Amino acid sequence: MVDPLRIQRSLRRITDDVQVLQREASAEQVRRQDAMWLPGVKYSFVTMIESCVDVAQHLCSTSGWGPPADNGDAMRLLSVHGVLDADLAASMRRAVGFRNVLVHEYADVDNAIVIARLADLDPIRQFVAQTARALTEE
Repeated sequence: MVDPLRIQRSLRRITDDVQVLQREASAEQVRRQDAMWLPGVKYSFVTMIESCVDVAQHLCSTSGWGPPADNGDAMRLLSVHGVLDADLAASMRRAVGFRNVLVHEYADVDNAIVIARLADLDPIRQFVAQTARALTEE
């Protein structure tokens, strides 16, 4: 059975991370030169996307839609079952791949890509909105 409170808490955490990253997107150069700025941004991306994965996996497992082959597949299953639209599910699969690169290839990540991703937080906002809407429709 879906735990709506668990999902709501996760969506709140995701929204909080989006707000942090949105603020960092406009950080001045002096702030960006701080040795902890970029690692903090990367960590926020990881926790934000991981929370999205947690939501997807919870919905898949408690709704009997799985098991997904992997975290990206969990996003696909959300689309198959009407939680996310197909384009957003594809974007979220790419976000999961980005999270995997951040976690598993940390030293080799192109920092310019990380910084560019700060300007593209809309898929995460849409994930929150579409997931919340699907929960209220149940």
